[in-house]
Amino acid sequence: MPRRSYDQYCAVARALDAVGDRWTLLIVRELLGGPRRYTDLHADLPGVSTDMLASRLKDMEREALVTRRRLAPPTAAFVYELTPRGRALLPALAALADWGAPALDEKRPTDAVRAHWFALPLVARLARHFPEGVEVVGIALDEGEFHVVLGGDGTGDGDPGADGAAGGPGYADGPAERPDVVLRMDTATCAEIAYDRLSLAQGIESGRIAVTPPEAAGRRQRHTRTATA
Repeated sequence: MPRRSYDQYCAVARALDAVGDRWTLLIVRELLGGPRRYTDLHADLPGVSTDMLASRLKDMEREALVTRRRLAPPTAAFVYELTPRGRALLPALAALADWGAPALDEKRPTDAVRAHWFALPLVARLARHFPEGVEVVGIALDEGEFHVVLGGDGTGDGDPGADGAAGGPGYADGPAERPDVVLRMDTATCAEIAYDRLSLAQGIESGRIAVTPPEAAGRRQRHTRTATA
C-alpha cells in the first residue's frame, strides 16, 4: 500500500514523508550505533510490535534510509544498517534530543532505559571536554556499556558500529576495543551530563564519575575477553 504524503512542496514536509511515522526515528537512533539484527532491534525498542517493526523497516528500505544484508559465514544472519542518507539524520536526532531534554525529569516507573540511548547528546558534551587526541571514549553504566567516537574517521577502533557521518563523530553499543579513556558513572549522572545539567569536569571533581586511563582500560578489556573465552 502506498505511503501517505503531505503533498506539500516543502522540505520539512518531504522529510516528514520519509521519517514522520511513529517509531521511524527511534529505529534510526538504534541503527546510528551500527548494523543490527531484527531481534536486537526489537529488544531495544520496547513497546513496538513485531508487525510494526517489520513494516517500518520495509518503509525505510523504500525510502533509502536503511539496507538489509547478510553477514558473512559462519554467522549467515541478516542485519539492517543505515545508508548514507539515513546516517545524515544524526545531527537532526541530536537536536531533537536537546529539544526533548527538558521533558526528562525523574525516571518514571514505566520508563525503559538502555545505556546507549544517552550516546547522541553525549557526543557534543564529550567533544567539548576532551582535547584533540582523545577520539574514543568508553561509557560504563549499570545498564550496560557503549562508546563514543569524537573524531578520526567515525569508525573508532574498527568497530562497524560507530556509524557517524563520514569523517565525523559516532557511537556504538558495547565496550570499545581500544578506548582512549573509560568513564564509569550511574545512570542519573549520565543523564545530567548528556542533557547539560552537569559538566563533565564537575562530575569528575565530585567523584560521581570515575575515569579509567587508557592503559587500565586496555588491561580490563583484555581480562574480560580472556575470562569469557
